[in-house]
Amino acid sequence: SSMLTPEFFMRDPCLVAQKLIGKIIRRKYKGNWLSARIIETEAYYLSDKASHSSLGYTEKRKAIFMPAATIYMYYARGHDSLNISCGNEGDAVLIKSAFPYIDEVSPEENIKTMQQLNPAKNGTPRPIEKLCAGQTLLCKALDIKVDEWDKNQFEEDRFYIDDVNHLPNKIIQTMRLGIHKDRDAHHHYRYIDYDDVRYCTNNPLTKRGNKEGFDYFILPVDIN
Repeated sequence: SSMLTPEFFMRDPCLVAQKLIGKIIRRKYKGNWLSARIIETEAYYLSDKASHSSLGYTEKRKAIFMPAATIYMYYARGHDSLNISCGNEGDAVLIKSAFPYIDEVSPEENIKTMQQLNPAKNGTPRPIEKLCAGQTLLCKALDIKVDEWDKNQFEEDRFYIDDVNHLPNKIIQTMRLGIHKDRDAHHHYRYIDYDDVRYCTNNPLTKRGNKEGFDYFILPVDIN
């Protein structure tokens, strides 16, 4: 494996948010690796009214002020949500959605474990494409919990982000979700894998009235 280093995160959060697209979240659960490929991220800055850090330092928000690559977790509407501190103090990236990933590390049968961890509301297995289609769903499917990981570092034998040299073809850049209009909601700080946009939390390409070059941009992928 090639676990992302702290250096990877010691950069501008918008850059980190883009570079995380296509990387694999690996989580060891009961001896087996559960994996999901990141398809959607959001960047947050200390100076950005939408960020938790802009509200000031508290013990609860401590991780976002810790060195780059520190895991910052909090409860979003009562459910676990995964963030990672970035470049400057108070900057972070939110992992917004992912897609279950199968390879020799995580064979196909491990998806059943993810479905057991994150069943549909009626108790039936959640469809694969919906398992990690949201910031709290992916934490549930991968057993990533606030009380275990907040303020901690990634660990190669338990939970880390892996670079498997998967590059997206194109990336969509658009506005973040669920942010009040008075809290810097206009910034285009959300990034989505173009090929997997139908599996993200909210598809900007199909939203009525959305215009390319205004509501969203399609970026070529920089291979460096």
